[in-house]
Amino acid sequence: MSPLVDKALWFAGLGAEALAVALLFNRRIYRIVPVFSLYLLWIIASDVVMMAVSRNYSPLDPNYRQIFMVELSLDSLFQFCVLVELAWAVLRPIRAALPRRTLIVIAVLFLIIGAAMWPIAGRVTLPYHDSQYYTLMRLQQAFSMLRILFVFFLAGFSQLLALGWRDRELQIATGLGFYSLCTLGASILHTHHLSVEIYHIVDQIVAVSFLCSLLYWIFSFAQQEAARQAFTPRMEGFLLAVSGAAQADREKLDEIRRNSKK
Repeated sequence: MSPLVDKALWFAGLGAEALAVALLFNRRIYRIVPVFSLYLLWIIASDVVMMAVSRNYSPLDPNYRQIFMVELSLDSLFQFCVLVELAWAVLRPIRAALPRRTLIVIAVLFLIIGAAMWPIAGRVTLPYHDSQYYTLMRLQQAFSMLRILFVFFLAGFSQLLALGWRDRELQIATGLGFYSLCTLGASILHTHHLSVEIYHIVDQIVAVSFLCSLLYWIFSFAQQEAARQAFTPRMEGFLLAVSGAAQADREKLDEIRRNSKK
């Protein structure tokens, strides 16, 4: 029964990934989130490669573990870039007035928050005889916590950020947040001493959670996106002040607004 479930989940996930990518390009959403679009393409390629690897190597084989570690590292890097991109996309209403260094500042800020998550991840991750595997599991947990925190921030400050559930940024973040909750729980369990059967069930639950996120994205991307609302003047002033934008940038923003109303 388990191999049939695994195959069904794999084919369902691959089909959902392909459909989500098709909608991203058909609806021109990739223009807003190009890194996220590349991330879904990466997932498709990764799923195909890991399926081929699993047919040739046992999960206990050192070669399989090495390939898995490389795949997990690249996936974590991709997801970090997606978070930076989403934060940058949230600032669309005033992005033209922000200094170019703002994107770098966002990335550094995420790195600092991620570093703060590192000690917390160390407390919930049991030591493992393979130090490299232990470090990767801890890294995965830290990134999962970072993604969950980001989603909570967007949801909590959605009104101030002029975001609604029909905005692509919040839709993508919500799907990532749900998947991150499941991967966080799974990565914690994977560092504990459990039976192989339980490990496998945990992996299946993670696969189902990502499939649910994909289905949510497919449903969301199939809908017409709402027109992005502008920030309130007070919020604009705050964001510009935080980013260090000069008065000239503020005047540039006013000019962009005047031209958009014509």
